[in-house]
Amino acid sequence: MGCQGVGCHGKESAMTASPAISSEPEDCPVKPAAEAHRYHRPVMADEVVQWLAPSPGRIILDGTFGGGGHSRRLLEAGASVIALDRDEEALAQSQPLKAAFPETFHAFHARFDLFPEVLRREGIGGLDGILLDLGVSSRQLDAAERGFSFRRCGPLDMRMDAGSGLSAAELVNTWSEESLADVIHQYGEERAARRIAAAIARRRATKPFTTTEDLAELVATIVPRHGAQHPATKTFQGLRIAVNDELGCLERILAIAADWLRPAGCLAIITFHSLEDRIVKRHLRRHSEPEIDRPEWPAPRPNPDCCYRLPVRSSIAPGEEEIRSNPRARSARLRIATRLPG
Repeated sequence: MGCQGVGCHGKESAMTASPAISSEPEDCPVKPAAEAHRYHRPVMADEVVQWLAPSPGRIILDGTFGGGGHSRRLLEAGASVIALDRDEEALAQSQPLKAAFPETFHAFHARFDLFPEVLRREGIGGLDGILLDLGVSSRQLDAAERGFSFRRCGPLDMRMDAGSGLSAAELVNTWSEESLADVIHQYGEERAARRIAAAIARRRATKPFTTTEDLAELVATIVPRHGAQHPATKTFQGLRIAVNDELGCLERILAIAADWLRPAGCLAIITFHSLEDRIVKRHLRRHSEPEIDRPEWPAPRPNPDCCYRLPVRSSIAPGEEEIRSNPRARSARLRIATRLPG
């Protein structure tokens, strides 16, 4: 069937969707977008402004525009902002900022790991800051028709860019049982991944999955509930990450970010789960050590990949007041790095 598994996602996959799979759910109502959407609240906005230090003349890339809360704060402080989002619905919310900051705000429909293409097209050769607010936004979670959440019945979609790539329904209904198990285990960190994948394979043989509710109910028959967490939480996380190639995009932007940051430019990344945070932490530590040492070497050697200074070695957590007012901020962690000269 072509390329399957954890490392192959999106349009470039050799996979073709089954024609029997409908994109419209048949057995659950979907709220209209106007009823389901709520604006995404920017997480740790004060900390982001503190570290990115926006001011007139500084150019900052907001790689995950979302509801525009971070961009607004940066613009209000005088910075120029290049905003990207792979979700065209998110960019539809950018019109008020365009009107308020016509000279300093520019928004583009693009994945954040493709930002060099946008900058080259706009004639921008360097940045003073890069901001990434990873994961799914509150607006996406609350929109039943986007299919991100098992708490609202909707089509099993989960694509951040609704116009490209495989939907979660196509993945669930066409990928091999082994590939599904790998995704749910590696990206969802779900111990029952093999049993869940086997149950999915048995059920889809007679009836394809089309709704979030349908899949969540199946998973709930396999995974017992522990506390307040829904049994399908980890499975949905794994599928969403696979559908959007979230970790691949993160690794690709980390590999090129330093090349575009001017000396003392700041890289600020907000993560929401351990898989993201582990990738960011390891990359920043590896690229901030002046020397590297190995047991077989007589002495440490200069690290040719050292390009960052870490003003804060550990991650920064949101304050108690923010968590009380926005419970979804609880798992957020902010990591900061500044570009060294040279």
